[in-house]
Amino acid sequence: MDAHQTDAERRDRLARASSLAMSMSEYADVAPELVAELRSRCLLLPETVERPAWAGTQWRIRNRTFAHVLFVDSGWPPAYARAAAADGPITVVMFRSSGAELEVLRNTGRPFFAPVWRSDEVGMVLDEPVDWEEVAELVTDSYRILAPPSLAKLVDQPME
Repeated sequence: MDAHQTDAERRDRLARASSLAMSMSEYADVAPELVAELRSRCLLLPETVERPAWAGTQWRIRNRTFAHVLFVDSGWPPAYARAAAADGPITVVMFRSSGAELEVLRNTGRPFFAPVWRSDEVGMVLDEPVDWEEVAELVTDSYRILAPPSLAKLVDQPME
């Protein structure tokens, strides 16, 4: 990768590559108010960095994504559409989970779904109304799973 590339150029390159990989799905920007709500929760966690993603926005601890919000306008892959009980357009937040909670969330049904690309990842459809306290708990748990132990222990809310 060219060290002189701007963030916008990197984002455009990744979007083009991802579109080819995801059967030419169309991605649009996530509603600013949804990004702001997630940002207000994610950036409270130690050393969190917000980054533009191939689609949407990611929040990362070091080089690991613990939350990713994206809006899929059309072309949602059929397996994911069935899992999310939607065929577009749809806004989702992706996060990591573990243990019994992972199994419950991946098998509960809408608003949760089980993406096939990571066995420890869960998607949540952001319908109205969104329970932002629940989202905060889920992304905090995701952070704690991926953060180094020294940072994870700084987070007040223990995982159950």
